Amino acid sequence: MLTVEKIGGTSMTQFQDVLNNIIVPDGHENVKYNRIFVVSAYSNVTNWLLEDKKTGAPGIYARFADQQNFESALNDVLEKLIALNRSFDAIGLDREKADKYISDRIHQTQSILSSMAEVLASGYVDKRNILLAAREVLASIGEAHSAFNSVEILKQRRINATLVDLSGFHDSEYLSIDQRIHKMLSPIDFSKTITIATGYTKGTEGIMREFDRGYSEVTFSKIAVEVRAAEAIIHKEYHLSSADPNIVGLDNVVPVGQTNYDVADQLADIGMEAIHPKASKPLEKMGINLRIKNTFEPEHPGTLISKTYKGIESKVEIIAGTDKVVVIEIHDSSMVGEVGFDKMMMTILEKYRISYILKATNANSISMLIWEKAAKPEMIKELEDHYQLITIKKVAVISVIGSNIAKPGVLAKAAKVLAENSINIDCVSQSLRQVNMQFVIERENFKRAIVVLNQALCIEN
Repeated sequence: MLTVEKIGGTSMTQFQDVLNNIIVPDGHENVKYNRIFVVSAYSNVTNWLLEDKKTGAPGIYARFADQQNFESALNDVLEKLIALNRSFDAIGLDREKADKYISDRIHQTQSILSSMAEVLASGYVDKRNILLAAREVLASIGEAHSAFNSVEILKQRRINATLVDLSGFHDSEYLSIDQRIHKMLSPIDFSKTITIATGYTKGTEGIMREFDRGYSEVTFSKIAVEVRAAEAIIHKEYHLSSADPNIVGLDNVVPVGQTNYDVADQLADIGMEAIHPKASKPLEKMGINLRIKNTFEPEHPGTLISKTYKGIESKVEIIAGTDKVVVIEIHDSSMVGEVGFDKMMMTILEKYRISYILKATNANSISMLIWEKAAKPEMIKELEDHYQLITIKKVAVISVIGSNIAKPGVLAKAAKVLAENSINIDCVSQSLRQVNMQFVIERENFKRAIVVLNQALCIEN
């Protein structure tokens, strides 16, 4: 039974636990092969190289893009990576070998970026293409580093391990992402080795260009489809639970036992990814089940996500949301009864590559929920040029999600809980499929809404 398993960055940083809980839980003498591990970069490494995923704080990429001194900043990152190597002394990493590997990689990257910078400064090429290429080169470093170290640690323990460096850093082959994965994996007998693959894959289409920071999950998904995995597994530092334990407390969450890919998509739409939506689709179409497991609770079966699952009993599985969104409301008295009135609005959103999260309408108004970072002034100006009144409000959205919540009273109970806690609902949305009801509320009430809804709909039920 061949499995493909992805290990997240926080887990990789605590590699001793990964060894004991995931790779060799029964000891070296009982190692189980037929497993491919797709590894992320160690925690924060990709943030240093590109930008902080949560805050947007700039990394090496911003210095390169602004034509600043990126070389010294890259050397600073190298020092941090070598310090990370030292943290694995106790579990057998050959530090001299590991330090040389990452030092060579960083120095080669400096050389490539310097050449790119010269071409960029010439003004003869499309700046965007050079920047995208630089982003690809930088992104590949983190996963190559963690994958190399992982294989070396396993070899020190006399475990047969194979490194699959999909970054293509040392070749100039013109391969697509799928072609590279196929070429690199085809010669391997998975029954005789633990395979460690980089979460970054070099391809002609550019994995960063296509999927940005979700690229490691895309690699994971494509590998699972390539080898027809019996199951795909993602190891995270937490369970997929009824709510964010950082908001409601670890003692006030319930791990989700089973759900479906539709629910995973609802989470991804508000930025709470169980898996990147473009990574889940190939798994879903191929009929490969996805399991989300907690690295630090290996005995727990985790959450099984499948294509066809629907809860036998109607219940809410997850309360999730974000406070990084805005409502844009279009009000126009000439809207009522007009066919295709929102066509121009959708054209403007398409122009700025904006996908809305929620849309609610009445006779004269349309309210759309989008990510705050997408609400660019120039886009707002275009809307104002075409409609009578545009209102923008910073808000939060709360999603009440489940594979089967189609029963009378769920919407009423959720609204009642919010009302009892003096939380007003600005907009509300639920589609006919009834897997997700969404409430737009004041930002100041975001965390409190998560707490009270989780308690009333997930814990007490």
